[in-house]
Order: sequence, then C-alpha cells, then structure tokens
Amino acid sequence: MINETPITARYAETDQMGIIHHSVYPVWFEAGRTNFIKMIGVGYGQLEKDGVMLPLSELSCKYIRPIHYEDEVIIQTSVMKLTVSRIQFAYKVLLDGVLMAEGSTTHGFVDSNTLRPLNMKKFNQQLFDKLLKSIPD
Repeated sequence: MINETPITARYAETDQMGIIHHSVYPVWFEAGRTNFIKMIGVGYGQLEKDGVMLPLSELSCKYIRPIHYEDEVIIQTSVMKLTVSRIQFAYKVLLDGVLMAEGSTTHGFVDSNTLRPLNMKKFNQQLFDKLLKSIPD
C-alpha cells in the first residue's frame, strides 16, 4: 500500500541556489508518514494518546534531482519492514512522475511513559495487522 501526499515547495524551504534545502526532506517524509498512518486508520496524535511513541532511529535520503520553489511534488510513502518493535518506511519524492529523491526512516515503538520498547503486536494487534498487510509482496 502506498500513500501519496501532495506538497507545494515553499519559498522558505529554498536555499541560496533556489532549490529545496536538504534539511526539508525529512520534514516532507514526516508529512508522508503521518498521512500514511492516518490512512491506516489511526492518527499519530491518537497513537500518542494511547501511549505509543515512534522515535526515529535511522534516516537516509538520496537526492537525485533538484526541486524548486512552487514545484508540486508527491511524497509516496510505504512500509518497507515491520517487526513487533520497529517499523521502516520508504519514501519517493516525485515531480510530474519523475523520481527526485528517495529515502527511508526507521522508528521504534516505545511506551510514552517509560520510553521502553513495546511489542506493538501485543499492544495493538489490529493496528499491527493493518501495518503488516500494507507491506508490498
């Protein structure tokens, strides 16, 4: 399952060369990830209210082509890998169907009170199953 999040590149996100600064891509990945989780049926805010946090443990991004102010891009988000305690998302940034950047993030499932890892399958079987079913074959 792939979620598509449209984003219009803002002027404040550009650097002196007039292209989107590299530090913006993780923010765009977050927007895609948040929409993906919402599409599954539970928002990030609800997860946190339920006592689950998803701290970032790894981030990668490959910049392929520059994106400019007012370009309208699509962030494609999918789940690459899922265990009971971790989830890895994949991202593709597309402009008119052309791959501009791609990356991934890895997050742990932790208890918001103790910040200790939790077994998401035991904590919320329904959400875990939905995430598992979303992974491409």
